[in-house]
Amino acid sequence: MIDQQMSLRGSAARIPVRPRTGRILVLAAVFICAACGLVYELELVAIASYLIGDSVTQASVVLSVMVFAMGIGSLLAKRLRGHAAVGFGLIEAGLALIGGSSALVLYASFAWIGESRFALVGFSLAIGILIGAEIPLLMTLIQRVDRQDAGGTVADLFAADYVGALVGGLAFPFLLLPVLGQLTGALLTGMVNAAAGGALVLWVFRRDLTPRSRWLLILVNVSVIALLATATLLDDDFERAARRAVYGDEVRVAVQTDVQEVVLTGTGRSSLDLYLDGRLRVSARDEYRYHEALVHPAMDGRHARVLILGGGDGLAAREVLRYPDVRSVTLVEIDPGVTRLARTDPALSALNAHAYRDPRLTAVTADAFNWLRAGHGGYDVVISDLPDPGITASTKLYSAEFYGLVAEALAPGGRLVVHGGPPNSRPRTFWTVEASVRAAGLSTRPYGISGRRSGFAAGPDRTTDRAQAPHGWGFVLAHRGPRAPALGLSPRAPELRFLTDEVLAGASRYAERGRLPEQAPSTLVHPRYWEEP
Repeated sequence: MIDQQMSLRGSAARIPVRPRTGRILVLAAVFICAACGLVYELELVAIASYLIGDSVTQASVVLSVMVFAMGIGSLLAKRLRGHAAVGFGLIEAGLALIGGSSALVLYASFAWIGESRFALVGFSLAIGILIGAEIPLLMTLIQRVDRQDAGGTVADLFAADYVGALVGGLAFPFLLLPVLGQLTGALLTGMVNAAAGGALVLWVFRRDLTPRSRWLLILVNVSVIALLATATLLDDDFERAARRAVYGDEVRVAVQTDVQEVVLTGTGRSSLDLYLDGRLRVSARDEYRYHEALVHPAMDGRHARVLILGGGDGLAAREVLRYPDVRSVTLVEIDPGVTRLARTDPALSALNAHAYRDPRLTAVTADAFNWLRAGHGGYDVVISDLPDPGITASTKLYSAEFYGLVAEALAPGGRLVVHGGPPNSRPRTFWTVEASVRAAGLSTRPYGISGRRSGFAAGPDRTTDRAQAPHGWGFVLAHRGPRAPALGLSPRAPELRFLTDEVLAGASRYAERGRLPEQAPSTLVHPRYWEEP
């Protein structure tokens, strides 16, 4: 029996409040500490997904390591039950310091070292051990306050713990992250955690503390709160320094939208870079190679009505609008912050040739999958300029079901082009995209462009070393019909800086040289895009 194992001395602790009030205060502390613990957990998952990518893998690592560590913490807490009050106070102070500073240290390790995976595992392990040690000590404390049967004690503790976890889990995405941001949210959570744990022990259980342990807890908790408060005050300076370490000294715009972090660096056609969630999406030095290869092969045919999925930077639209016989262009972008910058930022709007001023262009803020499900159709050309499928949030936009919706949106004889990731460094991903397009009943023509000049990475890589970025772009051209679509340029194509029919002939051979054996298509219930070795 649990109550037989607790080795309690006496019927109740000498506390300055009535037993029932003391019990409520302990359960309130359980509630607050559980909420803070879940915030730390979600914070680790969020910042790991942001810094490293592949949120499924990062969530699995954090949760599995943390649950394992909680078991270790529960075993270690057995040694502290004889000093439950001071042990709980020190554990909460340590949890507040480690959990509160976790996001800051992870971001710093990525910015200045270039690697955060080891820090992620270390924080998951440490936080899990401390969280696991809480419940055994809290059970000891609550039994000392108000003796009750073990079953009732366990039920009350876990009820408070689970409700606190619910509040913390909801507060993180709906309050802390959008209002305070990742770093400040974690730091303030740590301060609340330290204050709650310290207040419970120093007030309710102060008669169980020796003068030495009382002053130790006061010193430790004040130090932890002071450190976290100082870090909060310096948060903006730290973010600016870390951002310079990641992006360089020419950061002009850094905006956290409801969808992602958007950063612009440089000022001119030769220096402008656009980063989305830390991944280099557009480099003015060579973006024309990518966008010409993406857009113009699909325009070889009817192209009066064009649909662009993604491409909120306006660069794909720029290429489409160079055709005078295009009557309308619909651009579906999930992040209005990107389209706003593309309209208003002088350097980015100059790079996209002020595409948003063209009356033929209509921008829609929507999720591309849901927007297509609403039944839009009749498009001669559909251009899929979306983030790489290696980013988990984009996986559904590279599924066979998604391409089925795109096929329904095509007019008879219409053509689809998809950016499918680099075929040389991520061949399995690229050929899975091609198989998924074919699974929607479309015939395909894969092609790829090599010779990336500046490390422009449309894929999931978030790296400070451009030399490590994957080289080359892969595309899949498709239409309805028994044969693969012809790969060439329209007779009405404008003068291009890079793309020619000869380049396209080589692009087809470039992709086919790396063809893998038949890949299974990716579906909503069986996604097949994972990080390749």
